[in-house]
Amino acid sequence: MHAPVVVLGGGPGGYAAAFLAADEGLEVVLVEAESRLGGTCLLRGCIPSKALLHVAKVISETHELTEEWGVSFNTPAIDVDKVRARKEKVIETLSGGLGQLAKRRNVKIVRARGRFENSTTLVLEGDDPSIPEGGKLTFDYCVIATGSVPAMPPSFQIGSSRVMDSTGALALQDIPKKLLVIGGGYIGLEMGTVYASLGSEVSVVEMTEGLLPGADRDLVKPLHNRLKKILDNRIYLNTKVGSIAEVDNQIEVAFEGPGKFGHERFDRVLVSVGRRPVTQGLGLENTLAKVNQRGFVVCDNQQRTEDPHLFAIGDVAGDPMLAHKASHEAKVAIEVILGRPAYFDKAAIPAVVFTDPEIAWAGLTDDQAKKENRKVDIEVYPWAASGRAQALGRTEGFTKWLIDPETHRVLGCGIVGPGAGELISEAVLAIEMGCEVRDLTESIHPHPTLSETLMNAGEVHFGTATEIYKPKKHSGS
Repeated sequence: MHAPVVVLGGGPGGYAAAFLAADEGLEVVLVEAESRLGGTCLLRGCIPSKALLHVAKVISETHELTEEWGVSFNTPAIDVDKVRARKEKVIETLSGGLGQLAKRRNVKIVRARGRFENSTTLVLEGDDPSIPEGGKLTFDYCVIATGSVPAMPPSFQIGSSRVMDSTGALALQDIPKKLLVIGGGYIGLEMGTVYASLGSEVSVVEMTEGLLPGADRDLVKPLHNRLKKILDNRIYLNTKVGSIAEVDNQIEVAFEGPGKFGHERFDRVLVSVGRRPVTQGLGLENTLAKVNQRGFVVCDNQQRTEDPHLFAIGDVAGDPMLAHKASHEAKVAIEVILGRPAYFDKAAIPAVVFTDPEIAWAGLTDDQAKKENRKVDIEVYPWAASGRAQALGRTEGFTKWLIDPETHRVLGCGIVGPGAGELISEAVLAIEMGCEVRDLTESIHPHPTLSETLMNAGEVHFGTATEIYKPKKHSGS
């Protein structure tokens, strides 16, 4: 079998590349080892976790109504089988839709694992009848989109089902009485939130000095304060897990840190210490493509590898490991294959942590500006001054802009609070278009909404925010 374009991997980057290539009239073969399209994001990542986080949010809101508004509800009865079934239905609906879209676009799907024999040949492994006779597929160009998998340190691989990675946690086999989350990153905190809402006693241990390493500390603080309340202060920073072992149908964990030292037993442990790209076992050593020390395929801003026949997109192409980055890189790769002058050159790739409150940021961050010694004005609008936030009873959040003091252009944005992930897109557009602060302040935003806070934070820059008082600093232009 031969195809002008082969896509290796059927996740958000892979199917986006295959669909766009087909829409442009190219003959495409999509090689995917899973029985369904969607990759990690759809099958055991972004989508199922957000489905479960929705359940957690509803349960949390009932507690807030009881405490703040005097509206009482009975203690929720959790039918874990129905919760799991609903999550699977969401996955099945979306993955089934992708299958239909592939069929309508005449994208040929081969259910197999692909390994490079050379720069223009894949050896296909599997028992699916879609694998061609001889088990080889040749191509002119191949887009590598094999994604990533959860990282599991060898010391935690003790052969117990009670030690889970994110995939195991999303399976929702049961609701453990006591759950330990190892790692204070976004995946661990999101899943910890889900299990805490469903009734687990959740603890979080993080070896660094703060949750969500990589996010600005001011954005993390409101989340940390809320989690401390929800988890009854069971957040242990600057603390390592020395060892784990299964004892009497529980996992005994040894802690080493100032906040917690000694042993404690848990019903389940979720190991969430990052992800690693799937580049081993692909036969890349049989091509001209190079892999760096972190396991990422080396590529340029056109997604080209050092092999002229191979492109790389998504998690295998480097940080940040985000589905929406993969989808955009897919577009760049196919455009380049078609001979068009496309480049991946983005000023703002949004990141969202879907905890409660949500945290979102795009463009230049406060920490990045400090490391680069860049002079910026940081303007913050507290949600305590927002009528909408007051009505929701969620005033702990804020919106901030990072602004060039000379040109008044917006360089970065950070938001913490309910719905931050929905709000950040306006900031992405503003940063990409090179907007000045006045472009935001002169755009009428609907009242009362949380989206107003993007405008209000810009008004803080000029000292003209109505609901707070801050002396005027800039005249703007």
